[in-house]
Amino acid sequence: MRLGLALLTIHINKIPYRFRGKYRRVKKPSMHDLFKMKKNFEREEQNMLILRHPYLTLEQSHGYMKDMYPESRKQNFLEKVRAENRQRFQKEITITERLCHMRVTEAWD
Repeated sequence: MRLGLALLTIHINKIPYRFRGKYRRVKKPSMHDLFKMKKNFEREEQNMLILRHPYLTLEQSHGYMKDMYPESRKQNFLEKVRAENRQRFQKEITITERLCHMRVTEAWD
């Protein structure tokens, strides 16, 4: 009992997870925390400024990479993929092809 009491009084300030839960102790902010928060606010303000005033307008930024990736190349690729899919999954199958396994020989002898 005495040992537990001694250990409790020595380590009362070193309880793990003391900043969580129902009986948590609220940590007071230090100057480092305040400087970090101020730096984060400044960074957010710079990001918002860039987003509000972009380098290019919407009209200038529309289609600026057409020279790099021509539309015909994209269309050719899509047509090739669609043709392969049609060849695999949308074959025209007739009834004679379905029932060809029943016809072993033509002779009825």
